[in-house]
This record gives sequence, structure tokens and C-alpha cells, in this order.
Amino acid sequence: MKRSLQLAVAFSLVLTTAFAGKLAPELRGIKPGPPMDVMVRFYYPPTADDLNAIQGKKGVIKKKFNNIQTVQVINVPTVFLNAIAALKDVKYVAPIRKVTKNLDITAATIGSTLANQYGYTGRGIGVAVIDSGVDYTHADLAGRVVYNQDFTGSGTAMDQFGHGTHVAGIIAGSGANSNGKYVGVAPGANIVNLRALDVNGSGTDETVIDAIDTAISLRGTYNIRVINLSLGRPISESFQYDPLCAAVEEAYQAGITVVVAAGNNGRSNYNSTMGYGTITSPGNDPYVITVGAMNTQATTVRGDDIMASYSSKGPTVVDHFVKPDLVAPGNQIVSLRAPGSTLDVEYPGNEVVPSVYGGSTTAGSQYFIMSGTSMATPVVAGTAAILLSQNPAMTPDQIKARLMRTATKNFPTSSSITDPTTGTVYTDYYDIFTVGAGYLDVNAAISNTTLAIGAAVSPVALFSSNTSTVSIVSPSQIAWDASTVFPLQIAWDDNSSDGGLDGLAVWGASVVDSTNTAFTAASTPLRQNGTEAFKTVWDSQIAWDCGSSASLAVANGDPK
Repeated sequence: MKRSLQLAVAFSLVLTTAFAGKLAPELRGIKPGPPMDVMVRFYYPPTADDLNAIQGKKGVIKKKFNNIQTVQVINVPTVFLNAIAALKDVKYVAPIRKVTKNLDITAATIGSTLANQYGYTGRGIGVAVIDSGVDYTHADLAGRVVYNQDFTGSGTAMDQFGHGTHVAGIIAGSGANSNGKYVGVAPGANIVNLRALDVNGSGTDETVIDAIDTAISLRGTYNIRVINLSLGRPISESFQYDPLCAAVEEAYQAGITVVVAAGNNGRSNYNSTMGYGTITSPGNDPYVITVGAMNTQATTVRGDDIMASYSSKGPTVVDHFVKPDLVAPGNQIVSLRAPGSTLDVEYPGNEVVPSVYGGSTTAGSQYFIMSGTSMATPVVAGTAAILLSQNPAMTPDQIKARLMRTATKNFPTSSSITDPTTGTVYTDYYDIFTVGAGYLDVNAAISNTTLAIGAAVSPVALFSSNTSTVSIVSPSQIAWDASTVFPLQIAWDDNSSDGGLDGLAVWGASVVDSTNTAFTAASTPLRQNGTEAFKTVWDSQIAWDCGSSASLAVANGDPK
């Protein structure tokens, strides 16, 4: 039997702080109350003894995941939470949190149309869409929704909210109903429909983690190489302990490229921090590709594109990772409509008039307009599928490094938009916390042949109160706890002899002002635009605040 720390009855009745570090912030000092459901993460795959130990603390095991070192435990008396955290093999205990939802012009802007003409369509690549379901009867997805499963308990994997269908169309729509006008980024890819969000676009850690676990299990069956997560929630702790981050890292370890929305909170705390520090989980994980949103201004020319002011900005709270990793079109995106869904009913004005794409007016619209980082994310997921159809041997790290290195880095110094309703002016500076490594460029990505060596881990930002500058360093230079070991070699270090990528090749001088590699410790100051906002982020401790909003759905889009 594994030895567990036996707490005295007195300490069980009144929660102490002895193991507070293994309890999520919401559970620390919680008063005795009704039983609650939690996610318990282990250092290693939990054994029968581990599960028995939890049951000995009055917890009921509801779900043990196949590929993720986490179990769902229900009906735990609050007086036993500290005792569960004290178990030797338990790494972290967290509540089950709420998770919410987060093409002709788009394809031409990023260059995927030309890539498709070269024969790179994502054919045969499985993309798991973990969302509100997919309308698998839509003609634009005919024959390519290869698997459907519901995790919401509704009994159907059909899209009742209208978000997942739109996402799937951006990834792999064929344009069948639009005479080829609205074609997805990777029209040959297959969709694995894993419904984790309900009719209102909401889910929980449990449903999303269950879907990720299933995607890992089905990887070989459906050649799942990409997971799209156009969803998120507020960050409550370091990525090392966050159950959602643990799940996406298991997918990454299984060889699946995980693409995640940055969040739509770029206008939050604007007067004090200009929206910095608003990335949501699991977009805060350093191993995933986190995507922000650009506004194409309804043209195929990149020169007039500007940042969508709602797109969340880095650094990530708690860990201060540099995010997003890159940006892609996300504003006013046309994709598939899910007739009768919640969004379809609530926003009838977002339906595309059939005459625009040569469709029948009697049949009703087949397409819908939506905006947000939720829409930018599948643009990148589809691009990952294209790269894999070109070179199936590419790893998640190589895909991330390739997309970041080849991203367009030509931006204006700043751009501003005025909200027509409130009159508020929102200004974006095109720094590393706003645009990441740059603007997705599919043609550049498929033309590049560099295969990075090592882990493409997003770097860490450090703020110097003495110089009011922000520097970025390799995660290997940060002292994490012993349970998390980052590779010493980063895929974009400055050692060109081993296939690594120089830091400035990844981020570019337009977003990082330095003659040094981007991973030189404490020596790479960011461009000065927005420095005062960065200072406010650190000075106000907003980067450690868990109370930010997590509304990721933007149905009507950014003001023009």
C-alpha cells in the first residue's frame, strides 16, 4: 500500500494551509459546506491504491482518463479536500471550472488557396474539433466528418449552438454549397467531431478533458494530428497545475498539434493595462500554438489588415509566457451555418444572403458570419493540416516553429478603432504580446524547408522595474519546480548548425528591438510602444489576478 499522510481529525474539520500549494486558489481556506466535484491530478498515472486512497477520503471516482494523469472525483465533502491534496502522489486538486466558446477573403489573405492548388489540402489528416458539435449533414463537409461523439450528456453530437460547425467549415469546408466561393483552409482534411460545449456554448473542464482524452485514444484510428480548441476560461494557477493545460500537454506528447484561441478579452482593463495579460487557459500553455485575431478589412490584401481590438494579449498571468504565438484572420469570417442553432436564431442578421454566393434563395442561407479568436484558431489548425499533408513526419514543435518563423512581420507601429456605440478609442501596438511572431503566411510556411530541432516552447517575459523594459528568456532559464523539466534546447535558439532558428528569425526586428537573439537572458528589450502598459501589468499585479472575464464569443464582430 502506498503511504499517505494521515491528517488528524481536528485538521480535517477545519482546513489548514499545510497543503494549500496543492489546492487551486478557489479551494484554499474554503469553509465546510456541501460536497463538490473536483479534478485530481497525479504526478504519475494513478494506481488502484491511489484511487482507493481518494475513496478513503469520501471521494467518488467518476472518471479515470486513459491518457491523462487526472481523475474526476465527485461528491467530496469540503472538509476532506486538504486530505486529498496531502496524498503523496497527488500533484494538484482543482474545481471543475466552466469553459466557454471562444472564407474566400480569409483563404486568399493567408495564401491557403494557392497551397491547395499545389495539392496541399490536408487530405487524410484528422483534425479533432472540440467544440459545440458539428452539423455533419452540411454538404461542405460531406463524407469527411469521420467520427462523432457527445460529451455534454445531450445525446447528440449535432451542433445546437452553431459555433463548432462554423469552426469546422473554416478548417475543412469544400465550398460545395457556395460554388467554390467559401472554401476552408484544408478542404481535404477529415473532421473528428467531439462535442464538449452545450446549446449555450458552455462546457466544463470535465467535458473538454474527456474529449481531449478521446482524441488521443483515436489518434491512430483516424490519423488525428491536430486538435482545435476555440474555447477557454480564466487562468487560476500556473500551467503546471491547470488540469486543462495538463490535458493539452498529453495530446502534444502523443504527437498531436494543439491549436488554441487566445481569448477575446483585449479590451478588458483597457484604461489601465490596454488589455495586456488577458490570455485564457489553455492558451497559456507553452507547448500549444496560441492564436490571436486580425481584421482583414474585407480585402484580400494584407497591407490594410489591422489587429482586432478584442484579441487577448500576453503575457500570460502567473507564468508570464509570451503569447499569443501568432495571429490569423478572425474578424467577420464567413463559414458554415448550423440552421436552428442558438447563434443562428439569436443573430439572423449574420446569415449570408444566398445571392452573394450564387445559392438558391428558397433553400435558405448555408453560411454565417462570426468573429473572434475562435475563428482565427481554425485558420491555423487548417494550416497545420496542410503542412502535415506536405510532410506527414512533422512534429508539433516543428509545425509551431515553422509557422512562427514564416509569419509575416511587417506591421504598422499602431492602429486604432472607435467603438461606434460607446465612442471609445482602442489602440493596438504591434508588439510581441499583441501579434506574437507575426501574421500567418501559408505560402511561406509550405515553401520553407527548415525542420527545427528541440521543443518549440513559448518563452517567458521578465519585467525590469529599473529600466522599465520587458525581456524574454528561454523557459530553461527559469527555476520551475522539480516536477516540470523543460528541454534545455529550444527549437529556435541561435545555434544554426543544429537546425535551430535564430530568435530574430522567429519574432523579427519589427516586434522585438534588439540585435541579440530573442532568447538571450534579460537582454532583449521589447519595442518601447506600450511599455507603460506593461509596467502597469506588473505593478498592479494584474498578471497574478484570477478574476478576469472569460467571454470568448463575439458574434457580431469588432467594430469596423
